[in-house]
Amino acid sequence: MKIILTHEVSGLGTAGDVVDVKDGYARNYLVPRGFAIRWTKGGEKDVEQIRRARKIREIATIEQANEVKGQLEGVKVKLAVRAGDAGRLFGSVTQADIAEAIKAAGGPDVDKRRVEVAAPIKTLGSHQVSVRLHAEVAAKLGIEVVAA
Repeated sequence: MKIILTHEVSGLGTAGDVVDVKDGYARNYLVPRGFAIRWTKGGEKDVEQIRRARKIREIATIEQANEVKGQLEGVKVKLAVRAGDAGRLFGSVTQADIAEAIKAAGGPDVDKRRVEVAAPIKTLGSHQVSVRLHAEVAAKLGIEVVAA
């Protein structure tokens, strides 16, 4: 099935790309979650609009991405969340929570869709996340999750 990506999907492409995927993947995962729309002839106008919006939000050059990477790696991020006695969280830490914590700690404004977490964060302590700033630049960031 041919689809148009509306958000960046790891391993598949970025917003505005037209890609071919298996029918079930598109129908059951990408389209219901809003990551993609079905490709149509009229959808080509949408592709241009999505690409323009992405270009405005996107970090344009590698030098700019490296500068933001330096700012991010210099920030100490502490995230206070509700936790039980054993150190397990009530729920988990989301990418939106991490993006807000980075901004609150004095770091640059980061889009939550750029934050990549290897495994769900469900315990207190130190965790590593990466922020994909550019196709070739990713910043590694340490996050300290503490009980609120």
